[in-house]
Amino acid sequence: MKKAPLALGLVALFALSGCQAASEPTEEVAASTGSEESLVDGCAQSGATVETLTISVDVSASPSVEFEGPLEVARTEKTTVVSGGGETVEELDRVQVAYAYFNGATGAEIGHIGYDGESPDVIPADTSFPFLTGVVYTLLCSQVGDRVAAVIPAEEAFGAEGAPEYGLEAGSPVVFVADILGIQPPPEPALEQLEGEQAEAPAGFPSVEWDDSGQPIVAIPEGEVPTDYAVATVINGEGAMVYDGANIIVHYHGVNWNTGEVFDSSWQRGEPASFPTSGVIPGFRDGLVGQTVGSRVFITIPPALGYGPSGGTGDGRIGAEDTIFFVVDILGLQ
Repeated sequence: MKKAPLALGLVALFALSGCQAASEPTEEVAASTGSEESLVDGCAQSGATVETLTISVDVSASPSVEFEGPLEVARTEKTTVVSGGGETVEELDRVQVAYAYFNGATGAEIGHIGYDGESPDVIPADTSFPFLTGVVYTLLCSQVGDRVAAVIPAEEAFGAEGAPEYGLEAGSPVVFVADILGIQPPPEPALEQLEGEQAEAPAGFPSVEWDDSGQPIVAIPEGEVPTDYAVATVINGEGAMVYDGANIIVHYHGVNWNTGEVFDSSWQRGEPASFPTSGVIPGFRDGLVGQTVGSRVFITIPPALGYGPSGGTGDGRIGAEDTIFFVVDILGLQ
């Protein structure tokens, strides 16, 4: 469930990297690649460059790619490596995918998600986003069960300046390979409360009971304060998966493990909270991405994944060395 640093969800990764809006290719690049018409109704088409890639066909494993670089394209070029024949991806669909992406100049892998037991990602097929447009062009018109590959120019990926932190220099294209796993239905109305019996949390977690008003009561165990990150799902929901960058609706209750004090609680305020997973501390985000609507999650967050890097909170309720604990009910997606 918790993703490796290089395997951040594309929505969050591209957004944090300050991507540029897609731009038209220069005349020189267009002339050299012959790909001015590589988009039809917003869907990427094949081209001479993408057809030079050699892509592995085992969809149960993270894809491998071979090519002679550096690659150069004016617009996103796409090819279907394995045909699935399922439902076709349309504009605004929320596409469940496993994928890997590579430096189009050097061939080095940047990251992958959805293989080797990792949760897949969900990417909105929304061409109005000012980033990630080449990925969206690739997903549109693909079918569930497909493995698709694309060569995406810098302007339709991380932006013309590239992403040096991921080894992508200015102007570097991205090779994107995706397995289309499914299309999520539109979000349903948020739950008022969860259904199902709460399972016992694993050893080492606080005990959580509920008072007559439906608010959690957290009992921090005696002993040393934990320094390891931990997540326990004590109610498994059957709703849509929470994807990186999703706007979620939750009830949450936060306790400072070091002091035992409640520092924030939507339950105490009497109404759920709504926010994007990309806008919270890493430990909170990682505990929710990959979970499903209707789930209850316990999250133990050490300072490095919480408020430690910022020196604690301004109100002093959480210190720079404090571990925190959350109870979270996932009620819906927006």
